[in-house]
Amino acid sequence: MTVNVDALSLQVTRRHSSLLQQALRFCWRKPMGAAGAAIVAVMILLAVFAPVVTPYGPYETNYKAIRVPPSPAYLLGTDEFGRDLFTRIVWGARISLYVSGLAVGMGMTLGALVGLAGAFWGGVTDLLTQRLIEVLMAFPMLVMALAIVAALGSSINNVVVALTVVLIPQGARVVRSAALSIREADYVQASRAIGAGDLRILFRHVLPNCVAPYIIVLTAGLGWAILVEASLSFLGLGVPQPEPSWGGMLSGAGRQYIVTAPWMAVFPGLAITLAVFGFNFFGDALRDALDPRLQLQ
Repeated sequence: MTVNVDALSLQVTRRHSSLLQQALRFCWRKPMGAAGAAIVAVMILLAVFAPVVTPYGPYETNYKAIRVPPSPAYLLGTDEFGRDLFTRIVWGARISLYVSGLAVGMGMTLGALVGLAGAFWGGVTDLLTQRLIEVLMAFPMLVMALAIVAALGSSINNVVVALTVVLIPQGARVVRSAALSIREADYVQASRAIGAGDLRILFRHVLPNCVAPYIIVLTAGLGWAILVEASLSFLGLGVPQPEPSWGGMLSGAGRQYIVTAPWMAVFPGLAITLAVFGFNFFGDALRDALDPRLQLQ
């Protein structure tokens, strides 16, 4: 029994050491990707522990501290209602991650399923799915998102619905192109020759090999979704006030007091920039790490 426990402990230690070596190798080879991963990790931690790390409530006002510049009491200053900007930016990370994560997860997954079905079965299925994707791609993504939110009304869930719809073509195109090449692979043809059914081939061979491009496009889509959510909120069609949305902070008073209180626009804009850069850098590095064709170069 002791030998088994010692062997298991040694195996776990080796696994942890291997993971650490892979992480260090990733940081060495892809420093920008590592920086992006660090930004994303900090953003997630701040969003999760927002009630702990923020000194005030996101809606707490102090009319004796209106438009106060950054100070020890207010790290990033206050807005036109005396609300702490650091607190609202940290809580705004929750909204950005919720909207982008839910929208990208649903949109990319629906698109991936559509692209996978069209590529694997082909024929009429592929014809119909591709015509649907082409209809969605006929409109600029931001314009379509604006139209959907304008029709449904301004709310967090409606922003999620709008982003989900416009993200479907991206997931469908990437997964379809990967599934088309995998469908003609020798091991897939061998499985079909020995009598394997469509569902077995689909879930055993085709789908697992489409996971890498799916993860890559999923990561890249998160930064885009954060930027679009901020754009919609900036235009007044996204997350309604007084929710602490980064785009909403840039609009209204952020523009009105850009000269006398520039911190009201600078820090929310910096948060958007860091979040988008973080996801983009991490997504690019993840693509290089998971794409075998790039590893051979």
